[in-house]
Amino acid sequence: MPRIKRGNVAVKRRKKILKRAKGFQGSHSKLFRVANQQVMKALRYAYVGRKRKKREFRSLWITRINAAARSNGTKYSNLIHSLKESKIGINRKMLAQMAVVDPESFTKVLSSSKAN
Repeated sequence: MPRIKRGNVAVKRRKKILKRAKGFQGSHSKLFRVANQQVMKALRYAYVGRKRKKREFRSLWITRINAAARSNGTKYSNLIHSLKESKIGINRKMLAQMAVVDPESFTKVLSSSKAN
């Protein structure tokens, strides 16, 4: 039986890890064993970060809506309640965008939710 040489596979595996570790500081990007640990840690952080990003954006939208609502003489909670009661189905992302880009239309939405 011929001897199996797997040097090619091992080199490819190490190259793949070191390529992912590019930009890390010091031995974290140079030495395979350390780089492998740091890449695994970075992948865990990336996974968690993808979930956290959604939370952070939602809180940003709520902050923007609250600021715009208070400048129009109401609170965020009262605004959301009146929107739900008047069956205006507009999400927080769009409300925040309206509050920043087009304050007049935000005021119209606010007044129409109060009217109902």
